[in-house]
Amino acid sequence: MNPPLAATPGEPAGIGVDLLIQWAQRERSVAVVALTDPALLAARARQLSLPLRIESYPGAVTREAGSLSVQRVALRGAVTPGLLDVANVPYVLDTLALAADGCLDGQFSGVVTGPVQKSIINDAGIAFSGHTEYFAHRCGDVPVVMLLVANKLRVALATTHVPLADVAGLITQTRLTEVLDVLLDALQRRFSIARPRVLVTGLNPHAGEGGHLGREEIDVIAPVCQRYAARGVVGPLPADTLFTPRLLEGADAVLAMYHDQGLPVLKYVGFGHAVNVTLGLPIVRTSVDHGTALDLAGRGGADVGSFAAAVALAAQLAS
Repeated sequence: MNPPLAATPGEPAGIGVDLLIQWAQRERSVAVVALTDPALLAARARQLSLPLRIESYPGAVTREAGSLSVQRVALRGAVTPGLLDVANVPYVLDTLALAADGCLDGQFSGVVTGPVQKSIINDAGIAFSGHTEYFAHRCGDVPVVMLLVANKLRVALATTHVPLADVAGLITQTRLTEVLDVLLDALQRRFSIARPRVLVTGLNPHAGEGGHLGREEIDVIAPVCQRYAARGVVGPLPADTLFTPRLLEGADAVLAMYHDQGLPVLKYVGFGHAVNVTLGLPIVRTSVDHGTALDLAGRGGADVGSFAAAVALAAQLAS
């Protein structure tokens, strides 16, 4: 039997705490340990009018409805749902460090992360661009790829949380080669797809229109796709027509050049049950497909679908 999964609720004033409590209301087959402050969970459960029995970890991991195993990570300040407090940034980073290190040493079989508020972490004077980059650094600065999964649609990103003005300069043959190596390996090893087929978008409208709308396709993307053609890579294809049923038929993943090229389509198809996966790590890491939803925190009625899907996928990948 695999070790339990770790779960980090993310920003304590956000919706991740609610999702953990709501998810814990159901009996489950997957063993999960929450890395957080038990007092935070207890207070939020009272606010949500939901029962929650907290079991201390290390120890037996509960799977009973209305209960949750918790390894304590102390808050640094008071928490009011919806109100950010820079004092709790160290707590957020402590949960991530504990999760990463616990996965690396075999205590946990993977980690499911709730949403963090990147702005408040940066306000604390800490350079933080996202979970993906954090775990890559914590695991030894390994090359990673951000993949979102919604049912059969999988969308990977060549660049992640960078300004749009910087994207073209980051699209290099070296970077695309690195991304395709990670993506193809993960599709085979983690998703058990023997011969994956990957569609690659262009960067520019109409995939550059033969060089009239930019040369990145000709000079950078096409040569890499040609080198990987024998491994099932097709492209570059215009992004505005790639995401159509006819072209997606038989594709195992899409590689988009930047965040808002690929993810709006995936979230339109699967928002509420899509899952973010970090490929290339020596550990399993999945996450919800949404942000902290500060305006919904503590109010009840949050959609737990993406969190539940992230737990299920993490268990599948870990096995």
